[in-house]
Amino acid sequence: MNPYDETPPSNEPPSEQNPERDAPAGEPALELGALPVSGEVPGAPPVISQPPLAQDLQITWSWPHFIVFLLFAVGSLVVIQSVMIAYMAPSKHLPSRELEEYFLSNPKFAIGSMVIWYAVLFFFLYVTLSILRGHPFWKILGWRRIQPKIGELPRNPLVYFLAGCGLSLFVAIVSSQMKTPENVPIEELFKHRETALLFVAMAVLIAPLVEETLFRGYLYPLFARSFGVVPGIVLTGLAFGAMHGAQLGWAWSLVSMLILVGIVFTIVRARTGSVFASYLMHLGYNSLISFLALVGTHGFTKMPTTQ
Repeated sequence: MNPYDETPPSNEPPSEQNPERDAPAGEPALELGALPVSGEVPGAPPVISQPPLAQDLQITWSWPHFIVFLLFAVGSLVVIQSVMIAYMAPSKHLPSRELEEYFLSNPKFAIGSMVIWYAVLFFFLYVTLSILRGHPFWKILGWRRIQPKIGELPRNPLVYFLAGCGLSLFVAIVSSQMKTPENVPIEELFKHRETALLFVAMAVLIAPLVEETLFRGYLYPLFARSFGVVPGIVLTGLAFGAMHGAQLGWAWSLVSMLILVGIVFTIVRARTGSVFASYLMHLGYNSLISFLALVGTHGFTKMPTTQ
C-alpha cells in the first residue's frame, strides 16, 4: 500500500466491507436492494403515497352531511310553501287551476318563497360548516380569487362575465332550432308583470350567488373527491339541470341545455379553482337573458303572442 492508492485502507471489520465474502457458508448474502427502506417490512407491498388534493377540493364535509342537507332542503321548502299557502290562501274556494293562477300572480308567494328558502339553506350551511367547525364561510365554499395556472385561463373578471353572455347567446340560438313544448310552467310567471319583474331581479341579483355556492362550492368538491374531477363536473351539471327541471316542465330539450350550461360553469370552476369565476359566468348568462326579455317585452307590458 502506498500514499497514492485511490482506495484508502479502512479500519472497519472485514464483514462490513464485503458482506458477500464474509457471509457464512450456505447462507446467501443480502443485496442492497433487499434491505428494507424507510421502515418498510420485507415482503409487504410497497406503500404508494397519494398526491395531495388541490386546495379547492380540500373540504370539511362528506356524504352524511350532504344527505342531511338534502333532507333539510326538501323539508324546509315544503314547510315554507305550506305556511305561505295557508297564510295567503283566498277566503273563497277556488278550483285548482284558478288557485294555481292566484298564487303565481302573487309575487310574495312566487318569488318570496324562493328567496326565503335560499336564505334558510345558506343559514344551514353557515351553521354546520362555519360556526360549528370554525372555518371561514365563503372561503371553505370555494370563493377565492381567480388564480388559474399560468397560460391556462385569464384572471380578468370581465372575461368570465362576457363569456357567460356569449354562452347565453349560444344557448338561445340552439334552443330556437329545437322543438320545445308549449305552456312551460316557468312561462306562467311572465304572464304577470310584477311577478316577472321580481323574477328577473332575483335571476340576476340572487340566483347566481346562491346556485354557484350550492352547486360549484358545495356539491362539486364532494363529487370530485369521491368520483374524480371529470365525473364530478358531469354530476354537478346533471344536478344543476335537474334542479330546474320542474320549472321547464321536464322538457328534455330545455333541461339538456341547462345541463350543458351547468357543465360549462363547473369546468370553469374546476380550471380556475374559484367559485367566483363560475359566478361571473352565471351572472353574465342570466343578465343577458333578463335584458333581452325586458327589451323584447317592453318591460313585460307586451308579451309575444304564440301561434
